Order: sequence, then C-alpha cells, then structure tokens
Amino acid sequence: MTKALDGIRVLDLTNVLAGPFCAYQLALLGAEVIKVEVPESGDLARQLGADPELNKRKMGASFLAQNGGKQSLTLNLKKAEGKEVLFRLVKSADVLIENFRPGVMNRLGVGYDVLKEINPRLVYCAISGFGQEGPMKFAPAYDQIVQGLSGVMSITGSEETAPLRVGYPVADTIGGITAAFAVSSALVRQARTGEGEFIDVSMLDSTVVTMGWVVSNFLIAGKTPRPMGNENFTAAPSGAFRTGNGLLNIAANKQEQFAALAEAIGRADLVSDARFAERETRKVNRKALTVEIEAALAAKSAGEWEALLSKAGVPAGRVLSVSEVLDHPQILERQLLTHFDNVPGIDRSIDVVRAGFKMRGGNPDIDTPPPQLGEHTDQILASLGYSAADIQTLRSTEAV
Repeated sequence: MTKALDGIRVLDLTNVLAGPFCAYQLALLGAEVIKVEVPESGDLARQLGADPELNKRKMGASFLAQNGGKQSLTLNLKKAEGKEVLFRLVKSADVLIENFRPGVMNRLGVGYDVLKEINPRLVYCAISGFGQEGPMKFAPAYDQIVQGLSGVMSITGSEETAPLRVGYPVADTIGGITAAFAVSSALVRQARTGEGEFIDVSMLDSTVVTMGWVVSNFLIAGKTPRPMGNENFTAAPSGAFRTGNGLLNIAANKQEQFAALAEAIGRADLVSDARFAERETRKVNRKALTVEIEAALAAKSAGEWEALLSKAGVPAGRVLSVSEVLDHPQILERQLLTHFDNVPGIDRSIDVVRAGFKMRGGNPDIDTPPPQLGEHTDQILASLGYSAADIQTLRSTEAV
C-alpha cells in the first residue's frame, strides 16, 4: 500500500537528535529523506553512543536510532559549488529541516528567503532551542538545558531528590515530534494550495506545551507544582507501590476502580474508611493509604498483582527495565522494532524502533538501514544532472 508521505522529498540538514528524529518520523511515513551532512565528520550523533567501536566508524548507536531509511549526501555549504548543489536539490524538494542556531542558514546564504525564491512551495522547518525570536534565541541549547529551563526538572523526582533530569532526552524528542507534526500539517496545505511555509519550532515552547496539566493547575487553580516522586498528583491511589517482589504502578483514579482495588487486595474495608472514602480525602491521606495498600500487596509479586488487578478492571502494570519492555509480548506482537541484517559500515545486525502508531493504509516503516556517511552522494548528484567529471570536480574542490 502507498504510505502517507509517499512521493514527498525531505532535505534533512540536521544534527544529533531533535532534527534527525523529526526527519525519521517522516521517513517512517514513506518520505524520501536526503540527509545532508558535513564532509568528513557528518552528523555528530555518528560519534555518540555506548559502543566505542561504532563511534570510531561514524555509525554510533545514537545515530543508528533515528536515521534509518535516509540517504546520506555530504555537502560543504561554505563552498559556492556546495550551495549550488543544495539549490538544485531544493527545486525538487517538498520539505527542508534544519536545526542550526537562528541566523546560521542566512549567514551561509541559504536561508528561507533565498530558498523560497527557488521553490515557493517549500516547507522550511527550523528547529532550535528557543525559537527564532526572543532574548534567548541565540543561546546554545542541549536537552538538559531545556529540561531545566522548562520546569520539567523541578517536578521530577521526590521532594528529597528533585530537581532531576528525565532519564532520556525528552525535550529533544518532544521538539522532533512537534516539528514532524508541524511539517505534516504544512504539507496538507501545500497539497491543497501550493503554498510553502516557514515553521519555527522551539524546544522550550514544545516542552512547556506538553506540561499542560501542570501549567493549568498553576495558571487556573493557583496550585504551585511540586515534585511528588512516583505519586500522581491527580488522584490516589495512583503511583508506584511496593509488592512482595517488584514495583507495581496502580492508577485507581475512579471511585469504582478504588473499590475494585480494595476488593482485589482483600481490603474492602478501605472503601468505608472516612480517610479514603472520597477522591479528595484519599489525596489528602495518600501516605496512610499507601501504607495500607502496600501491606496487602506484600502477599504477592508485582507480576501476580498485575494480572489480578487488570482482570478486576484496575489499571496496573509492573515497572520494567528497558530490556524487559523490549522483550514484552505486547511490544513483540505490535512489531515495534525493525530488523536489519549485516548493516554496511558496522557489519552486524541491528534493531531500531519504528513509529508509535499504525495505519491501515501503510504502517510506518523503513526499508533501508541508517546510511554510511556520504553513501549516496554520487547517486544523488547524478540524479541532479551532474556528470562523473562534474562529481570529480566537486570532490576536488571539497564541495562534497
């Protein structure tokens, strides 16, 4: 079947995570993604990851995670000949994504105002830490910087341990997802009207937006957010509870779920206890309620309680490690991972994560593994009309 973005050409001029992750989502949906990289070094993520040998080969695990399905073209945009190659590419492109600091593309002479003259239909997406305007627009930003500035760290952890960084680059990832959503939306209008667009994605803005409940509780209800560890501020009992073996997340957010939980753990009396009888009183007395629940949960393991509570209609799930979740029957049944045998450049097989949704008209997936640096340079240049002699000249001038 035809994938949602089949026939869309994307130029990916991005580095490390937010930008590459955005372009990867588009590749999963069938777009042709040409990754434009700096000669010799390429995307910095090629040198990042837990396997030093892969980093030396410029095929780091961090790079492999979000660059499958792309082609790699090396291009030196500081050279006039390199700019000319980009201009030719832009003529046939639908989307260009970059995550340089604001102003860098303009200084190189390849900013949006220049490129839209070449292709008025171009959807140009600029991803940066703080956006294209504001007092911090030129400030350097990495994920942890944004996590701190966004308020995320201030509410992560317990009162004793906060502020804490979320355990993965959540701000980068949210920025990438936001950009992919914005690009896809602009492509709908492009198809309908022929109009291009300039999209300004701020990682800080994107992260704050995802904190909607926390922000609204402050803006509307006047409640200052505070770190609550594994507890859920919206209800009780809702959080992580100790069992006879392992942690178990329980989210008995509704009255009927609390009643079902109390019955399942053999503590039906909790429902009539004045401290726990209503939603708001349970929140006030959550510590006392946790003591009662954990005493009952000590009789069985987290896995046993997960099955029992789920059967009783109470949302519950074990707290798993990364290796455990990747081997979970639910993940395996959904075929969340894509496998590639003997990937060129690393000489081993790899699995990479696909998109978090499916489509009957064509599930998000990629057909090719992450590319070696410059792997498709000659092929792409030839498709643009460059002869073998032209390509050799571009190489001799270090334009590619």
